[in-house]
Formats: sequence, structure tokens, C-alpha cells
Amino acid sequence: MTNLKQLAINYFETFSRKDINALAGLFTENPSLRDWTGSANGKTDVLAANKNIFDSVDTIQVTPLAIYETENVVSAELEILVNGTEKLLVVDVITFEDDKIASVRAYKG
Repeated sequence: MTNLKQLAINYFETFSRKDINALAGLFTENPSLRDWTGSANGKTDVLAANKNIFDSVDTIQVTPLAIYETENVVSAELEILVNGTEKLLVVDVITFEDDKIASVRAYKG
């Protein structure tokens, strides 16, 4: 059985590197993304939404505080440090299909 926690950690590390090409390989062909600013559906739109985030910040560091795994879902409490100064507390709920990310739902607070 695949360790979904490790796949999620890989996603957070890739996101922190702002590596859009590596990020593309982590998603299914038809992923969805929803956060407090909007939503995106389909790989092209999800990657564009991530690239917009990357382009809007100099640095972004995602640190998992706790990770929970059930069947095909990982929930993670995260601390996100933007530009080295702005701290966000976020919960990501990530659904996996065949070891790829099918959806990310991010909740701020």
C-alpha cells in the first residue's frame, strides 16, 4: 500500500520549491483545486492557479504540523510562511487516485 502521507509531504515540498513542472507530475489528468480565493478544475487550470500563487510571492514555505491519513485522503494541518514574514494556518484535504492528487481543498484558519 502506498504511503499517502509521504506523497502529501512530497507535494508540500514541491509546492515550497515553486516547481510547477514537478507539481504537474503529482496531479491526475483532471484534478480540482478549491481554496478561500477560488477554485480550478482540470490540470491546465489547476497548474495555472498554482503558478499564479508562485508568481505572486518571492518565497513560500509549507510546514506540516500534523498529517492524518484515511483510505485515499490525507488531511494536513499546515503552517505556510509567505515571503518569510506572513504566517498562514491552513488545512489541506487531499484526495488521491492511483498515487496522484485528484483534488486539493484548502481551508484557511
